[in-house]
Amino acid sequence: MTATSTFRLKALLAGVCLAVAATAAHAADVAGIKFDDTTKVAGKDLKLNGAGLRKKLMFKVYAAGLYLTDKTHNVADIMKMDGPRRVTLVMMREISSEDFGQAFMTGLNANSTKEEKTKILNQTMQFGEMFAMFPGLKKGDTLHLDWVPGTGTVVTLNGKKVGDAVPDVAFYNAVLKIWLGEHPADSGLKPNLLGEAG
Repeated sequence: MTATSTFRLKALLAGVCLAVAATAAHAADVAGIKFDDTTKVAGKDLKLNGAGLRKKLMFKVYAAGLYLTDKTHNVADIMKMDGPRRVTLVMMREISSEDFGQAFMTGLNANSTKEEKTKILNQTMQFGEMFAMFPGLKKGDTLHLDWVPGTGTVVTLNGKKVGDAVPDVAFYNAVLKIWLGEHPADSGLKPNLLGEAG
């Protein structure tokens, strides 16, 4: 084998390895939105538990991914987890902050008892004020909703922190119930986030 042939073979093998590595890095493809199979929150490695598409009528609203320290199909186990957690939303259409906030409140009210809503009232108001900080979400925007132990619920939009952390874990669990509760925002999205679909 000539030196040129050897070089070409090595280049080809390197290309194949890179392609395999790139494929392995993404655990899920949701309508063209790729979710990495791992991410890091508060210095901890989280695994993609599941990902899916939020639809409203016939429209694609956003792709969502749920990251946990350990994969599980059980909602109760997710609510009891001590470590960091993350919900990632990648917008697939433009939505105003008012509409997004309204959808958030609808989901929260549908999946929380009166006592739970009373307990997290101040945190909910604080969270609502965050929506007023930006005019809306655009297609392609990435929103992370993180639970960071010792800090609280941390929101970042396109890598930039929005507002102050919301400290109560009960609030973060109420947020998770928007997608994982008994009356989820999208009944087709819930099993995907739980890793049950497919």
